[in-house]
Amino acid sequence: MTAFIELNRVSKHYGGNVVLENLSCDVSEGEFVTLVGASGCGKSTFLKLLLGTEGVTSGHLLMSGQAVPLEPSAERGIVFQKYSVFPHLNVRENVALGIEFDGNPWLGRLFGKSRRAALQQADDWLESVGLEQASTQFPHELSGGMQQRLALAQALIKKPKILLLDEPFGALDPGIRKDMHELVLKLWKKHQLTVFMVTHDLQEGFHLGSRLWVFDKVRHDPHAPNRFGSTITYDLPLRAEDPLAMTPEVNEITDQLSISSNVKQLRLATK
Repeated sequence: MTAFIELNRVSKHYGGNVVLENLSCDVSEGEFVTLVGASGCGKSTFLKLLLGTEGVTSGHLLMSGQAVPLEPSAERGIVFQKYSVFPHLNVRENVALGIEFDGNPWLGRLFGKSRRAALQQADDWLESVGLEQASTQFPHELSGGMQQRLALAQALIKKPKILLLDEPFGALDPGIRKDMHELVLKLWKKHQLTVFMVTHDLQEGFHLGSRLWVFDKVRHDPHAPNRFGSTITYDLPLRAEDPLAMTPEVNEITDQLSISSNVKQLRLATK
């Protein structure tokens, strides 16, 4: 397949602090890439490069053959671990706001027929994420799982090609988290999204992704700890029928990330 996202020796520095170095790989449209690795290894920084809120220091990051724009756009939606909404607007109004800002960036509000159309789109997306019954509630009235459903609807109403997920389910209870996994997989397949998801949960990374990247530093200098950055040390295609199959790569990844549970336990937890 033709590459949709291309990374060619991508590096990111903040002054003398090298966060990422020498990222090189291609991603086809429609893949679900999960990113795992130790805290501080640059996973969220990589999402910022894809979103366009940060630029690469060196190398090339391309989308459809063009450099990723240095500003967010409708082509790229993002969901953070902590949702971001307007507390004075209800659920429906928060979701519709993306359309309203696009139609009237100065006022952030549409009127008449245009506003009714925006609210109808919001209703359609709330139904898609299972939140239609809460459309008139305000954000503080929602549970954690409902807040993340709202965040997904906000991210998807502009019909992005890429969905970026930055540990969106880290604060959720296990049962709610499982429901959110099923929802994300359904939306990914239905809307043919290309997804990049950061997670600290290796089980989650294997379960959701069609491909798993491990970020880690392969070079260390004890006298200058920020001299070298992280790179993609594993790029592992996952088998849908058995993503946690006992392979040498899986064993090495679990050892590398110091996962205490063995792979067999992880496999049982996914059933």
